[in-house]
Amino acid sequence: MMHLITGGSGSGKSAYAEERILEAPERRRIYIATMLPYGEEGKRRVERHRRMRRDKGFETVERYTGLSGLKVPEGSAVLLECISNLAANERYQEEGAGEDAWSAVVEGVRSLKRQCGTLVVVTNEVFSDGFVYDSSTMEYMKLLGAINQELAREADRVTEVVYGIPLDLKKERVSEAKERWENG
Repeated sequence: MMHLITGGSGSGKSAYAEERILEAPERRRIYIATMLPYGEEGKRRVERHRRMRRDKGFETVERYTGLSGLKVPEGSAVLLECISNLAANERYQEEGAGEDAWSAVVEGVRSLKRQCGTLVVVTNEVFSDGFVYDSSTMEYMKLLGAINQELAREADRVTEVVYGIPLDLKKERVSEAKERWENG
């Protein structure tokens, strides 16, 4: 089962994603961190997220690029945070995929999905402010948008978190999926 969670900065999406993993039936919990901590602000964000996970039984794996090469325990519950950092790392870091960033991110998520039982993926909503940015930023936003669209298509559930309120955008009930399967 793959659950894609999106929202703006400070929306509560990280806390919501962790709750989903804590409710998952799998007992082994893997947290894949993708943010390269730049400067003091980056270090503070990483520390805040570590405090949020403390005593929740997560094994943390830091993976900034090359997600498809990562092996996780079969049937584990995996929280991948977050796609916006991973996309930027793949596109702009020297060890990243460069022009093939879309494929690197999407194939990496697909690889995780095949390995684990529950996969919760966090991404960012960066398209609502209405600003026009420089060409490099617009290129990144276009990349992130294309990745988010593909992951939303492949996800079993998509939720946007707004002001701490989860809004289901895509939620397929198991019974509905089973009925469709049985009826062809």
